[in-house]
Amino acid sequence: MLALLGDRAKFTEAVTWLGKNLHFNRNKTVSVFETTIRVLGGLLSGHLLASDESTGMKVDGYQNELLKLAEALGRRLLPAFDTPTGIPYGSVNLLHGVSEDESQVTSTAGGGTLTLEFGLLSRLTGDPIFETVAKNAVRGLWAQRSQLGLVGAHINVFTGEWTHKDAGIGTSIDSFYEYLLKAYLLFGDDEYLYMFKEAYKSVMTYLYTDPWYWEVNMNSAVVVWPLFNSLQAFWPGLQVLAGDVDPAMRTHKAFFAVWKKYGFTPEGFNLATQGVQPGQRSYPLRPELIESTYMLYKATADPHYLEVGRDITASIQVYARCPCGYCHIGDVETRVQEDHMESFFLAETVKYLWLLFDLAAGGDNLVETGPHLYIFSTEGHLFPMTPEIALRSDYKLVPTFLHENVPDAGQLGDEDKGTTFAEPHIPRLFNSLISRVNKSGFGLDMDCTDESDLAYRPLEGICQKLSMWRKLAAFYLAGLPRMEEKQATEGEPTDFKEINANSVKSSRETKFIRDLLVSIVHVREEPQVVSQEAEDTLPLDKAEGIRVNLITELTPEYEAVEVVQTFQKATESSVDSGLNLEDEDAEGVQPFQKATESSGDSEVNLEDEDAEGVQPFQKATEVSVVVVEDIVENQDVDGVQRFSSVELSTRIQ
Repeated sequence: MLALLGDRAKFTEAVTWLGKNLHFNRNKTVSVFETTIRVLGGLLSGHLLASDESTGMKVDGYQNELLKLAEALGRRLLPAFDTPTGIPYGSVNLLHGVSEDESQVTSTAGGGTLTLEFGLLSRLTGDPIFETVAKNAVRGLWAQRSQLGLVGAHINVFTGEWTHKDAGIGTSIDSFYEYLLKAYLLFGDDEYLYMFKEAYKSVMTYLYTDPWYWEVNMNSAVVVWPLFNSLQAFWPGLQVLAGDVDPAMRTHKAFFAVWKKYGFTPEGFNLATQGVQPGQRSYPLRPELIESTYMLYKATADPHYLEVGRDITASIQVYARCPCGYCHIGDVETRVQEDHMESFFLAETVKYLWLLFDLAAGGDNLVETGPHLYIFSTEGHLFPMTPEIALRSDYKLVPTFLHENVPDAGQLGDEDKGTTFAEPHIPRLFNSLISRVNKSGFGLDMDCTDESDLAYRPLEGICQKLSMWRKLAAFYLAGLPRMEEKQATEGEPTDFKEINANSVKSSRETKFIRDLLVSIVHVREEPQVVSQEAEDTLPLDKAEGIRVNLITELTPEYEAVEVVQTFQKATESSVDSGLNLEDEDAEGVQPFQKATESSGDSEVNLEDEDAEGVQPFQKATEVSVVVVEDIVENQDVDGVQRFSSVELSTRIQ
């Protein structure tokens, strides 16, 4: 935070003090998850800032003290990974390793939210052991996903059996999804992107009931918990990072409606009773909703999100301020204070509020105008996206403008590389992005800029060697009407039941053209070769599902391209573009019905390690940037890719 504020003197003082006084030779048992995202992540981020002269924060006389501390800490955490599944124990003693009576059960977030910090430690020290164990932990969790592609909340690290089979995007799971995408963005590892796309598709198919997300049984998709918990509020920010802005806006609107009702978001809000969930009445100064607000403002420049930030700031200042800082709110209805303030309040809550308003005032800070593009860790630490950290030199970054006008398809002419278009209006906050990408060492080559004009209206998920047909498809999709235009005249909902999906549907003809064009955009002329490594790490049935050119397979009849979701009853007449219309789950159970196939305790345990105070993924990197690779997306069982970044960013309901 000191570096973001530009306070070089205090930043230097803090780095110097840590280098002289911090050590880990202590007989102390710590959470692997919490220690990694808070301490290890903070040391690595501090080192990268203190050692980089281009950031303006370089510390004179700095001799990599923070990196040495990070490596020492990382090695003390390594014994936790000595399990049959590769998924680490939840806790480890810094002096003696794993205790004999240590629990064999850990949370999905606890085992799957280590990749950024451990991967970065390997890149900076040259020792691959840290990245290897963290990636194996993710593979261990991924291997135990259900046939629906869902993961549970808690797992036995020895047997690989799920001890808590409720799937969701909140408590105990949240940052697992966050780090799948961010590990790809930071390192360029295709395996993480593959897992994120598959996981995201399953979440949007089985958990999403626009605009809310249920907790369901991971094997049957039976709804077990109609609950909004505060950790879910990170999700819209992650969707922005993935290019899926429309549903992010609707979900954020619903989540903020809960905030407005109480002045805070309680740990649990029951969607069936539309009231605070008993036992989950507190607000421990969490940052998730604020982070998503910041991300949405970066993506849209909509002043509405500044008003949201103003309301959140007012609530915290009026009701949480106490003599020595800011206190937890013990009950969002009585607003009684508790004498406690988590470290994430300063690391994330205050940071994202400051970034939001500073961006509106011109964005003169390290994140917006600095020499690098940054990924925010789940604890809000800054990790720069540089070629030294990425896996390979051909790693591509393409800026993303989601609301701009684009040239009409008729302007495209032939595939002459000399073709240029008039620059459309670009929001102020993106003006310096192109030059910053080029300065970062990645560059926007001819495949990503001149040939397809992506410098002015890039499309998420595609970049290299766009054919003329794909360009036509891209610009057609970009010109389709947006959901927000349909909702522009709608007022604020008066009841939570009114916050639901937009009912506007496209015509059969438009939908056919749209699906056809999406298939064009996401097709290569030549098949992608799956590496031996990929075959060894990915399920064979999915590794073989390489997308082929659907153009030659589609018939003139729209019925030939019917979209049917896995395990979901759907007919051509009832399928709504991009919207999960499941009125019933896979077992025929209504969404608000408690599951009969619960794994046991359906209560959300808010005392587990990631609920205890660590933010499910602080989701943020340059939202205006999408890392793009020449990757062919795998088909789902019906040959239609549900997760399509282009489709998502231009979704028609």
